[in-house]
Amino acid sequence: MARRNRRAADGEPRPLFGGALSNVERGGRRWAVRRIAGSGATKIYRCPGCNQEIFPGTAHVVAWPTDDLGGGEERRHWHTACWNRG
Repeated sequence: MARRNRRAADGEPRPLFGGALSNVERGGRRWAVRRIAGSGATKIYRCPGCNQEIFPGTAHVVAWPTDDLGGGEERRHWHTACWNRG
């Protein structure tokens, strides 16, 4: 079953906890970017940059578009090196 993003009672996406949030522009889109420490990484994710797994305990980056074209449902977990290469 696909994962659903949970929303707060007012309909806004819940914020991600841990790590500093920054906003960057990349490829003509604005992205919210959060760096996740290895201690905060507890699940396995698949990096869209290299299509390899990000294992628990691995520091990585979470990014999602903040422009009108996307949102929290496009949130993806990236290896830090893959995100930096992009």
